Amino acid sequence: MTDQNTPQTFLPRGVFVSCQAPVGSPLRDPYVMVSMARAAEKAGAVGIRAEGVEDIAQIVAAVRLPVIGIRKEHYEGSDVYITPTRFEVDEIARAGAGIVALDGTTRRRPGGETLDRVVAHAKSLGLIVMADLSSAADAEAAIAAGVDVLGTTLIGPSDADIRPGGPNLSAIAALSQRFSDRQIIAEGRYATPEDIQAAFRAGASSVVVGKAVTDAYALTHDLVVAAKTVELSNRVV
Repeated sequence: MTDQNTPQTFLPRGVFVSCQAPVGSPLRDPYVMVSMARAAEKAGAVGIRAEGVEDIAQIVAAVRLPVIGIRKEHYEGSDVYITPTRFEVDEIARAGAGIVALDGTTRRRPGGETLDRVVAHAKSLGLIVMADLSSAADAEAAIAAGVDVLGTTLIGPSDADIRPGGPNLSAIAALSQRFSDRQIIAEGRYATPEDIQAAFRAGASSVVVGKAVTDAYALTHDLVVAAKTVELSNRVV
């Protein structure tokens, strides 16, 4: 019998790489995302997070790693956009992902959907369900709805971050202490080896890294903006 304080293992321990590109990015192409997923697998990542039916399907076919599938869909009248309804869950299941991540908050979902209903539907399809939380307080309702693992995807920075605007480690610590029987997935602004180590020390089971690895477009943009800022300040002086 498993001790009640020992988390049931749904996701492998290690680093997941989020292979996504925003609308408008030249990297938003299934071939590019598959290449990134293959590179992540070769480098030792334990899993992939991917968005969109075509990307998910092609990545599932290309790598031998578990894939966390999401669908970002914006509906009028709702702030929930990460796998908001059962329709998106069906799309992810058909694409072949074994794990679905969804907005794990109690915010109003489109079409009269509820967190309980969407989670129950995902479970009926045999999917592992990851709740993307916006605060540690969301965890109770997500667990009551039947989710398997808790993620910090939507949790913003805090004053206790190890670097300004960095990952919210206090949220990881709070969740791992309060819900010691659950896997806690660290996600959101993880960018350095020190971030990864700190997440595991705080109680994370796995860490999802995205922009810092796969979004060359956004990273280049940030560097260019920084350079232009210095140039402008020098001209003023």
